[in-house]
Amino acid sequence: MRPLPLVALLGLVAAAVGAPRAAADDWPHWQGPRSDGIWREQGILDTFPAGGPPVRWRAAIGAGYSSPAIAAGRVFILDRPGSETRGNPGGALDRSAQAGRERVLCLDEQDGRILWQHEYECPYFISYPAGPRASPTVAGNRVYTIGAEGDLHCLDVATGRVVWAKSFKRDYGAATQTWGFAAPPLVEGDRVICMVGGEGHTVVAFERETGRELWRALNARETGYAPPTLIEAGGRRQLIVWDSDALSGLDPATGAVFWSEPFKTKMAHAIGTPRKHGEFLFISSFFDGSMLLRLDATAPRVTVEWQIKGRSEVKPESLHSLMSTPFIEDGHIYGVCSFGQLRCLKLATGERVWETLVPTSRDGKPARWMTAFLVKHADRFFIYNETGDLIIARLTPQGYEEISRAHLLDPTNRAGGRDVHWSHPAFANGSVFVRNDRELLCADLRARKK
Repeated sequence: MRPLPLVALLGLVAAAVGAPRAAADDWPHWQGPRSDGIWREQGILDTFPAGGPPVRWRAAIGAGYSSPAIAAGRVFILDRPGSETRGNPGGALDRSAQAGRERVLCLDEQDGRILWQHEYECPYFISYPAGPRASPTVAGNRVYTIGAEGDLHCLDVATGRVVWAKSFKRDYGAATQTWGFAAPPLVEGDRVICMVGGEGHTVVAFERETGRELWRALNARETGYAPPTLIEAGGRRQLIVWDSDALSGLDPATGAVFWSEPFKTKMAHAIGTPRKHGEFLFISSFFDGSMLLRLDATAPRVTVEWQIKGRSEVKPESLHSLMSTPFIEDGHIYGVCSFGQLRCLKLATGERVWETLVPTSRDGKPARWMTAFLVKHADRFFIYNETGDLIIARLTPQGYEEISRAHLLDPTNRAGGRDVHWSHPAFANGSVFVRNDRELLCADLRARKK
């Protein structure tokens, strides 16, 4: 075999260096591999190229709000095939019956080909009935999904075969909330922990491989929409549950309640993920403002550091977040308020430092329910807003510094008299994955040297 000339060898080396592969890191469930909304891969671009990041593939899917999960070369997502519902035509709280089906899709991460799908009948009785809400959770050779009407499935990752299934409405008599079931399942050891609802079983743990109930706990008016999450504090591993009535810390092994701090939310607006930072735990709600708890260092208990509620969601004093999970860093809280203002607060007091509508608003004006999703990467944030723009920005106590912006997908849903895009992106293996009601897009965010 004739050896390649030196110039050809140098060309191959240059090509390899020109597009380095970022250190692989899956995004197997809500908020990423450590459930903290931080993307830790290296080799990621600093600014978007002209025309935006290269699109690796697009795949046609049905409607829904569920964000994707990426694991072991596969992408998992829920949708509602055939749904063309935009917003809530009968009014914001209308829950007219809507016939249809839900579907779990598994796609090839490299090219977006559908590898398998599991579809089932699922009539809706919810407001904003476009499709499923909760993100899939992948653990080992199983993927766990929850549909908008409380259908829990454990599926085989390789084939889509149903290993076991539960119906929260049938098996527990749980009532569907106004906006459906939205909290993704949480896997902890041999348990799958879900927000179920109903008397005595706001939260339930199932055995991962069989679906057998292991424990049940709490008795809230409604489950709310916030995902159950895990923290380490007070020398114990704690399951944090935020429902319509309180924020609670439980023993994830038994469901025993360590502590419970009242925080009643109007219309069960417990939505964003409770955010732990050091010795603090923070939540924020659209109507009811924010609360910061101090976690005891020696035992699983808490004290209220501060709680601030404005005169209304229209006139908040601190932060009234809707569906976006705030982020805490260097003694400050960053979050999107009730009418789209990205705000910076002092962690110690909840006092507002600055606010801006630049990353959220189309016209520089506030709008009800306007939002954006924050994901931290290195010393900056990837911010995905409801218009389908992905923004790279730095957030510091000094202000908002936008670095780069690219449009990824058009909004296909409707709310507040405007088109909106309310699906959280996922970041994995050098790429961003985001969906609207028509397609799932994968774009390359790897840095490319000249």
